[in-house]
Amino acid sequence: MKRLITYFSLCLFCSLAAAQTRGLPDFTELVEKQGAAVVNISTTQTARGQAQVMPFPFDEDDPAFEFFKRFIPRQPNGGAPREFENKSLGSGFMISSDGYILTNAHVVEGADEVTVRLTDKREFKAKTIGTDKRTDVALIKIEANGLPAVKLADTNQLKVGEWVVAIGSPFGFDNSVTAGIVSAKGRSLPQENYVPFIQTDVAINPGNSGGPLFNMRGEVVGINSQIYSRSGGYMGVSFAIPIDVAMEVQSQLRATGKVSRGRLGVVIQEVNKELADSLALSKPMGAVVNAVEKGGPAEKAGIEPGDVILKFDGKMIANSADLPRMVGAVRPGTRSVVQVWRKGAMRDIAVTIGEIPDEKQASARQLRGAKPPEQAANRIGLVVSELTAEQKRELKMSSGLLIEEVRGASSRADLRPGDVVIALISKGATSEVKTVEQFNKLLLQFEKGSSVTLLIRRGEMQTFVTIKGLNGGN
Repeated sequence: MKRLITYFSLCLFCSLAAAQTRGLPDFTELVEKQGAAVVNISTTQTARGQAQVMPFPFDEDDPAFEFFKRFIPRQPNGGAPREFENKSLGSGFMISSDGYILTNAHVVEGADEVTVRLTDKREFKAKTIGTDKRTDVALIKIEANGLPAVKLADTNQLKVGEWVVAIGSPFGFDNSVTAGIVSAKGRSLPQENYVPFIQTDVAINPGNSGGPLFNMRGEVVGINSQIYSRSGGYMGVSFAIPIDVAMEVQSQLRATGKVSRGRLGVVIQEVNKELADSLALSKPMGAVVNAVEKGGPAEKAGIEPGDVILKFDGKMIANSADLPRMVGAVRPGTRSVVQVWRKGAMRDIAVTIGEIPDEKQASARQLRGAKPPEQAANRIGLVVSELTAEQKRELKMSSGLLIEEVRGASSRADLRPGDVVIALISKGATSEVKTVEQFNKLLLQFEKGSSVTLLIRRGEMQTFVTIKGLNGGN
């Protein structure tokens, strides 16, 4: 009997071991075949400005004055003009043998020089064909032929739970391989209305941006673009741009250098259960229209505030985030059919799709019945507000600006919502920050591409934070 039990135990152990072996994927062949098509991208941005000097923190009657004056230079007039070089790293992958490469727009944005390094150590200067900030996709080109190119997947076949592999250059470590599974599809992120992101648990870190995400057949399913993090590093949640979205963008960039998108001209919000009940909808679905752009495509077609858009060109709108993607994918001038729910009844409305204007035009649009527009970020990507009287009392501060959102250049610095901007440091002088208008005027004094140092209050501590690479305007 003991021998029989031992025999069955051994068989069970072998069966479990075999099942586990079969269940674990082997990535070696994929990496060997596809790794050569992944490239390292480094960029350089040159800016001219004043050398910044740390402000002297002590008065002459302070006991620490004599000690610290030896180590902190006192130059009230600032340093001499000089050129600064901002460098950054990212990843990319070749989509054709003649040197066309896909990466993220934020990897090459504002770069004076883009260098591509292949796995065989060859380096090329790349030309930026075009970038699209709305999807964070960029197309660049190197002058070479006979290059290895990736195979592209049909993202409609991608399934939640399947294995995926990322190859890139985290922290500059070329051709690093990480793996995980698809956590979700069609994710919507704040400020990202045109990308149905693929969510994964693949380890993605700074330097992976722009690199490919492969399925187990060695086909690219997406471009690694963002991570969700409270620490600045990988925390288990990563996002990739679906390759079909990226390829549509690159085809327009290759043809015209820019991307044209359809526009309906409405302000929408999600339909929750309470709103669905009040509108007599059977369940929460679609996108409710809050406001209609005066003179825009929707108003001309007869769409009204309060309408719930349920279908666009026959496609169901499960969530409000679906609508901008669907409309954006349509070429301007196309005649589409919108199905709306109005006063308890369905109706189809034909509308001629307009074109999304550039950011300056968009900010000038007047919306009938619209809510106050979202506050714009300033030159360094911060959305700030003035402290209320209650906040000043609580923080024991006479002035300062509360950081509401962190975007753009500031997202690459150690800044967080809830921080308070106390002062701006420039040319050895400290300017106390009191109002949003005054802060934005101070920022306008800096040249494009230069850096700004801020004095920040975080909790009970104060710290200096430098933001690199200002954009060209407010």
